[in-house]
Amino acid sequence: MLKPMRSRGVVARVPAKVNLQLSVGPLGSDGYHEVTTVFQAISLFDDVTVATALPGSGITISITGDTAHGVPVDNSNLAIKAAQLMAKTYDLPPDLIIKLKKEIPVAGGMAGGSADAAGVIVGLDSLFELGISRDEMESVGSKIGADVPFSICGGVAIGTGRGDQITPALAKGSYNWVLALSGQGLSTPSVYQECDRLREGLSIATPQVSEPLMQALRAGDAKALGKALSNELQSAACSLRPALRLVLDVGVDYGALGGIVSGSGPTVAFLVTDDEHAMDLTVALSSSGVVSSVVRGTGPAAGARIIESF
Repeated sequence: MLKPMRSRGVVARVPAKVNLQLSVGPLGSDGYHEVTTVFQAISLFDDVTVATALPGSGITISITGDTAHGVPVDNSNLAIKAAQLMAKTYDLPPDLIIKLKKEIPVAGGMAGGSADAAGVIVGLDSLFELGISRDEMESVGSKIGADVPFSICGGVAIGTGRGDQITPALAKGSYNWVLALSGQGLSTPSVYQECDRLREGLSIATPQVSEPLMQALRAGDAKALGKALSNELQSAACSLRPALRLVLDVGVDYGALGGIVSGSGPTVAFLVTDDEHAMDLTVALSSSGVVSSVVRGTGPAAGARIIESF
């Protein structure tokens, strides 16, 4: 039986992610690819409010913020899916108000929808004082989407399986990122399909974690990390959106330590040395005419956490 609640609602803050490495295995018989990825959470956040509603009102959702445009408000929204799954799994009241304040790009390869689902899971655990372990929360999250467990975990972690089996990784230091955003998203399934098309007839190895990348993280060596960034979906994303190659070129020209398409794109993440370097690259990208907007962030950031209750 649920305890009486001390609060009516809570706000969870959830980070965006970049994939420092994304290695993609062959297409499996289940229609999915086995992947090995190294995630880093960065300081670009969505705030997810979950609150109790009047009996019989069901789940309602409202969305505001810089990147609210294009976010679905129906049952395809991962935040709603998370609320429905949590209510069913833990016998919670099915009447909830969800508010998303968006800063993470939509369909940008930065796990914005997954972050919102993570915020709902952590928020409902806190609101109803369920006392669920992080492992349990990640297990629930994996049923919603492959990136949800990492959004709960945060920091730096290795993802295997579909990217949803999470192992926190040793990492030192803080890293400065400049993120070149695109005005239009890319569909993850279409990027994977293009990856399969480009690799047709090739022998694809089982994905492995990059040892140079892990050594760079353990040493806190941003220069070595920049050289070790890799994403096997990048050529597919660039094939579907050729302008991404121009964006990557601008970053290289302005001395980025490394540049990579994040996840399935189209956000391009550039690792830079410091704040001053970040500002220079931000100005260069903004005036290049090849990106819609540029934001900055640092990593690693904490995973989904409660910042307010009311």
